[in-house]
Amino acid sequence: MIKTTHVGSLPRGENLVPLLLARDKGEEYDPQEFDRVVQEAVDEGVRKQVEAGVSVVSDGELGKVGYSTYIIERLSGFGGHTPRKPAQDLAQVPELTKKMAHIMGAQEFTRASAIAPVKLVNLQPLHDDVRRFKNALEKHGKGAEAFLNSASPGLITAFQPNQYYPTHEAYLADLADAMRPEYEAIVDAGLQIQLDCPDLAMSRHTGYQDQSEEEFLKTITANVEALNAATANIAPEKMRMHVCWGNYEGPHDFDIPLEKIIDIVLSARPATILFEGANPRHEHEWAVWRDAKLPDEKILAPGLIDSCSNYLETPELIAQRIERYVDIVGKDRVMASSDCGFGTFAGYGKIDPSIAWKKLANLRSGADIAEKRIG
Repeated sequence: MIKTTHVGSLPRGENLVPLLLARDKGEEYDPQEFDRVVQEAVDEGVRKQVEAGVSVVSDGELGKVGYSTYIIERLSGFGGHTPRKPAQDLAQVPELTKKMAHIMGAQEFTRASAIAPVKLVNLQPLHDDVRRFKNALEKHGKGAEAFLNSASPGLITAFQPNQYYPTHEAYLADLADAMRPEYEAIVDAGLQIQLDCPDLAMSRHTGYQDQSEEEFLKTITANVEALNAATANIAPEKMRMHVCWGNYEGPHDFDIPLEKIIDIVLSARPATILFEGANPRHEHEWAVWRDAKLPDEKILAPGLIDSCSNYLETPELIAQRIERYVDIVGKDRVMASSDCGFGTFAGYGKIDPSIAWKKLANLRSGADIAEKRIG
């Protein structure tokens, strides 16, 4: 059977967002109430994923304010708030940016910087994530494959700028040491780990936009080397990595082409690669995967449903997209996924929650159609 999955984050309910933002800002909140609300949300998220036919499920990142900035509650060395530069494509269309903010919501989370040595100080939030996820799996997802997301070292550098270390590489070295226990704890808990790596693509026009292309390629090469060092004790088949150009609706005319980064992406240790393959800026890049020298152990998990549009892709369209990738690597090395997450940051996102579940159900239906045709 062709498996289905998604990138990880799911829509957070209105009762959960205020608690996540309060904790992120250091405001007072009731830890017991927080745990109760998050557990309920994870329970419901797992139940709905299984109901939609998702083969490899996640906790929806429902206990995190965002997929990248959550680390400031686990690691020392971060402080302040650094305003984010607009993405290069959006900087050219300020009126569109304003319109999209009304639809998407505001990114209210803290954007800290590295201002002191980065070290692991509190892994309890991860243990809480694992506990809640396992509780939900026991209730609604017995036997399902499951994964938890974690920020890659390079992703952290792109969202939490370096204001302390003498070099990017020195920052990465401490991040690799600080994040290694999180990575290994996820796998030790019997879960797959997904390393989120939009730094390898999106950051070309966001966090690293001031670099030349040559400098950018050098930077992301170092990022992958840090990821590989931090996961050296984990088998590749227990790891997934997600590469994307940004989960927002915009021109994306500054996106770096896949062919310029694919060799660096393929040098990362995780066996499964999740990437954008449904939106109009990157769907054509299936041909890049076709022409690349893919190691035999790599599994392709292309995005076949768009996470920026409330259009519902038909199962037939999804099946056609799956078949392209099956022609490249064979049925056993293709997993149907989403372009990106459905709720990357608390209180921010365009997809209606009910549409997200319909998209995932159609993903399963499309995989079934492709399965029947391929045999």
